[in-house]
Amino acid sequence: MSRLAKQPIEAPAGVTVTFEGGVLTVKGPKGELSRPISKEVVFEVEGQTVTVKKTEETKQANALWGTYASHLQNMITGVTEGFSKNLEIEGVGYRAEAQGDKKIKLNVGFSHPVELDAPEGISIAVEKNVITISGIDKDAVGQFAANVRKVKKPEPYKGKGIRYQGEYIIRKQGKKAVA
Repeated sequence: MSRLAKQPIEAPAGVTVTFEGGVLTVKGPKGELSRPISKEVVFEVEGQTVTVKKTEETKQANALWGTYASHLQNMITGVTEGFSKNLEIEGVGYRAEAQGDKKIKLNVGFSHPVELDAPEGISIAVEKNVITISGIDKDAVGQFAANVRKVKKPEPYKGKGIRYQGEYIIRKQGKKAVA
C-alpha cells in the first residue's frame, strides 16, 4: 500500500496536468513532459489537484500505483525546477570539454578522446573538471550521468576516474614491499 499515492498531489500555479488516452502530460514553465501510463492506474485531474487511482486490485496494480505517483511528482518538479547531476573528474591529465550544449569530449587516459552526445532535453556544462548535466526529465538526466561515469569508473587504488560529486570511493591498499 503506497503512502505517497494515497495523498492527492497538488500542482503549483503555472503547471497543467492532463491525462488522456493513457498518456500523462505535464506542462510547466521549463517545458513539457509526457509518459505513457499502464491501464491498471488512472489519474483524476480536478483543477490543480491530481489523484492516483487503481482500476483493479492486483499485485502489479499496487506496485504501479505508488510508482506512477512518484513519476508524477518528479514530472512536476522537473517542469518547475529541473534536475541536475554533478560529476567530478580526478586524475593527472584527465579533463572534459563541452562542445556546445549537447556534446562532451572526455580525455580520460585512453589513446583517443571519447565523445558523447546528450539526448534531447539535456544540457551539459563543464567548469574546472566538474561536469554539470541538467534537464527537466529526471530519468534522462540520471541515465546520461551514468553513461558519462561508465566511460571511466573510479578505480579503487588511486581514485582516478569519473565520479558523482560527493561519492565516496572505498580505497584498497596496494602491494607492500617485503623487507
